[in-house]
Amino acid sequence: MNNILSTPRRLTLALVAAGAMGATGAGLVTNMRSGHAAMPAPAAAAVAPQPGAGGGVVAPDFAQITARNGAAVVNISVSGTTKTSLSGSDDDDDDTPAAQQRGGRGIDPDDPFYEFFRQFGMPGMPGAPRHPRETPMRGEGSGFIVSHDGLILTNAHVVKGANSVTVKLTDRREFRAKVLGSDPKTDIAVLKIDAKDLPVVQLGSTKSLNVGEWVLAIGSPFGFENSVTAGVVSAKGRALPDDSFVPFIQTDVAVNPGNSGGPLFNARGEVVGINSQIYTRSGGYQGVSFAIPIEVATKVKDQIVATGKASHARLGVSVQEVNQAFADSFQLDKPEGALVAGVEPGGPADKAGLKSGDVIRSVDGQPIVASGDLPAYVGQAAPGAKLRMDVWRHGKSEEIVATLGDASDKPSKTASADKAVGKGKLGLALRPLQPQERREAGIDGGLVIEDVQGPALQAGVQPGDVLLAINGTPAQGVDQVRQAVAKAGKSVALLIQRDGDRIFVPVPLG
Repeated sequence: MNNILSTPRRLTLALVAAGAMGATGAGLVTNMRSGHAAMPAPAAAAVAPQPGAGGGVVAPDFAQITARNGAAVVNISVSGTTKTSLSGSDDDDDDTPAAQQRGGRGIDPDDPFYEFFRQFGMPGMPGAPRHPRETPMRGEGSGFIVSHDGLILTNAHVVKGANSVTVKLTDRREFRAKVLGSDPKTDIAVLKIDAKDLPVVQLGSTKSLNVGEWVLAIGSPFGFENSVTAGVVSAKGRALPDDSFVPFIQTDVAVNPGNSGGPLFNARGEVVGINSQIYTRSGGYQGVSFAIPIEVATKVKDQIVATGKASHARLGVSVQEVNQAFADSFQLDKPEGALVAGVEPGGPADKAGLKSGDVIRSVDGQPIVASGDLPAYVGQAAPGAKLRMDVWRHGKSEEIVATLGDASDKPSKTASADKAVGKGKLGLALRPLQPQERREAGIDGGLVIEDVQGPALQAGVQPGDVLLAINGTPAQGVDQVRQAVAKAGKSVALLIQRDGDRIFVPVPLG
């Protein structure tokens, strides 16, 4: 399993393919099969929730949903090779605990087998070969059939880097699959097997899916084929750190390694999502799992079938969350929207007139509540499309229309700001930039922060940062900054540049 966030003592975002190629960089993966899946019962209409005796709602008939759709859910096995370094780790810089356990640690010199492994050139041991070696790799995941002639949807990380992909049906037949295309930005892949008259799932819609509704997953956790788990929808439209193009469905359905690419069904037996990731401390399910909405998957599938690839739009901005401190600084009535921290020179946003300090509150009439809503919406649009934005600038609303670019040219990024703490004066020692400093930094103006104390220090501002703007107004001089602070309310929003990156930092004033 590939840990995307590997900070100790915090929840880890993880892909859920069992030793998935490319996603794990793992060595051989044990296939823990307990026997083949039974043939499904004849197709029957899924039963929606029915009123209970006390006037409540009972759970749907999961047995009928499984009987109707189980045969259309497949097990996917992948194999290939990867280059390993001296430490035994692979080329994709996997620094997860699992990767560290696979190699590179060697053996304690006091171990009785130390000399044996040293003589035979174990990676990481003295005398081991000094050139990378090809190491066999295997992995597993899930998928589901969407056309009678063998079109299958799964996750891109399940088949990443695979030389061979095998699809196994519930009737024990196996087929060599062709990867028609893969889209890492949405983590969707489309496979094709040479077969006819296959069972298929029925696709639904997330628009009518409500938080609290029952959902059911079918997949191959840890290699146990056609395993069924159920739960409820915990939230919709979740933006995750490394998947800003996808508004995820959050559920409490048990999802584990091997479930990747499997379907998530609603109470009517329709596929509403593709199980993809979990938050975990242990590497396994801990109550929080995420699925890709089926609308995202089908749109990508249609593009891949037609052209062999998927395209996504690009606005050309970096954005931050609008917290209460930013809302106070920019005179917003509530902490919602996407705060523009940086605008790519010459990009679509720049050409449309977007500026750092603008707060995008809606696009095409759709509200932007969290900053992740913006890249998720933009990423699903087509390059060249017009995007109509409601922008909050200098205390009033403006409408800006941008023509979107292509994400394959240069993807947008999401900035992050340190939490602001502390009270008191701003606590900055400033001086104007020298002409040579402006040229080296690639900016027209700003003030160098020479010393930081008080609230600014606690908010994360550092000596050497360049103050570009305060509350959206360019920082042109020390006196101008003092005046802006004097007029500010509870906090100010500082736009700083550090190591070529721009980010807003909220600083409370008391």
